[in-house]
Amino acid sequence: MSDLSAPTVLAVDGNSLLHRSFHAQASTMYRTPDGVQGWAVRGLLSQLLTAVDRVCADVVVVGFDDRGNSSRKKRWPHYKAQRAPKPESLERQLDLAVQVLRELGVVVVVPEGLEADDVLASVAAQAPAWGARTVVATSDRDSFALIDANTKMLRILNGGVDASPLLDPERLAMVTGVRPEQYLDLAALRGDSSDNLPGVTGFGTKTAVKLLQALDTAQAAFDDAECGGGRCAAAVGKARANALAAPGARDRWSHNCEVMAMVTTADLGLDASLSRGRLPLDEDAVRSTYSRFELHLPGAIRALTLREPAKTVTEPFFDPRWRAAPRPHPGPLPKLVPAPAGPAYVQETLF
Repeated sequence: MSDLSAPTVLAVDGNSLLHRSFHAQASTMYRTPDGVQGWAVRGLLSQLLTAVDRVCADVVVVGFDDRGNSSRKKRWPHYKAQRAPKPESLERQLDLAVQVLRELGVVVVVPEGLEADDVLASVAAQAPAWGARTVVATSDRDSFALIDANTKMLRILNGGVDASPLLDPERLAMVTGVRPEQYLDLAALRGDSSDNLPGVTGFGTKTAVKLLQALDTAQAAFDDAECGGGRCAAAVGKARANALAAPGARDRWSHNCEVMAMVTTADLGLDASLSRGRLPLDEDAVRSTYSRFELHLPGAIRALTLREPAKTVTEPFFDPRWRAAPRPHPGPLPKLVPAPAGPAYVQETLF
């Protein structure tokens, strides 16, 4: 969509941003003035504010996983089976984030049986019918596949939103060597250890990119491999061509594609009016939310209500009731579960 007047829907992967904040800010053990553990939610609110400001969002949608009710895990029990249970403090803050963001006034979607990236995919797929453009904000590389002429991706890296690139199809191709529509093939060939999805033997990122640059699709590569593998061998060598022709290789790729494919039909509760989650948000809700987490209130008012804050706004702002009792001692640091290999929130490189 080339119409620059089209509204921009910012679709945020709530799980991704909150996980990153949970681990990055755990040493602070931040609690709200009323004693609630909130360092991860505080980080999410801060990053959300920066993302809204950076992409000039008109509507904000935040997606979260339907924890404990994964349709993928029910269908494929091995999916993410190796992951350790989340710390209780993380589980509590995931629930708190959903509550806080709904009170703020943005659209919060927890789709039944689905995940946050399905929310992003559904926004990207449905936005053209609303006459809108989309920016998805996540650290999950799988969302590279969502980028197109109508959808950009704010790829969250360490350093936060300000340090994160905004990718369109041309920039993605420069960074990864593949087009957005090729990315699912790349991911399925490579596999994803963090999701317990082994890839095709012998194919890491670089080899998969070379193969797709030469043959365009994985389907074409497997077809060639079954007929002698001449084109595959020219692109990635005879050994890799033989690996594609090996028993089970095509099935592994096909299985990964099926598991990794994002749902685009999640019920978002939005229509062409885009009235829900639309800026400006209610100033009282913004004040209440950002004050509770002791965040920069004038900046929040400016970005989310589209108005300059009144000169009477103090920084930071506190509800006087919070001064009635001392803040509870935060107690010992929570026991953090080591992150599994390769999750999005510890991925340091762009690709």
